[in-house]
Amino acid sequence: MDLKLTLCEAESSANMALPYADEGIRAGFPSPAQDYMTERIDLNKELVRHPATTFYARVEGDSMKDAGIDEGDLLIIDKSLVPQDGNVVVACVDGEFTLKRIRFDVREEVFWLVPANEDYSPIRVAEDNNFLIWGVVTYNIKSQIHGKIK
Repeated sequence: MDLKLTLCEAESSANMALPYADEGIRAGFPSPAQDYMTERIDLNKELVRHPATTFYARVEGDSMKDAGIDEGDLLIIDKSLVPQDGNVVVACVDGEFTLKRIRFDVREEVFWLVPANEDYSPIRVAEDNNFLIWGVVTYNIKSQIHGKIK
């Protein structure tokens, strides 16, 4: 299945400062110092640079799995950014939304939307296509770790 995105506006006006382990998290024995965390972090301030043009999307599908974008992941998409060659973008091609890595081919004057799964073919975008880059993916928040957390 190709990717399907469920889009939601980013609500960044709310403050939600959560405890932050500023000394890092050890993968070995727990540190008793973590019981006294005083630092706080607000994910809105960390992840959303342009609130008016930022959206969240939940990923459905597997066409970007080899780029580490899996079904159920939460994407943060910024519509104000100018896409660069190699960015992962949300694009609309002939009325269909898709999530792919964009490649610019200056010689042929076309864009390529490249999946990260060999089961899917790249999409060639030329002048005769109705094409819009809707936004650039800035963060991918994983929904699971080894299939155990959702």
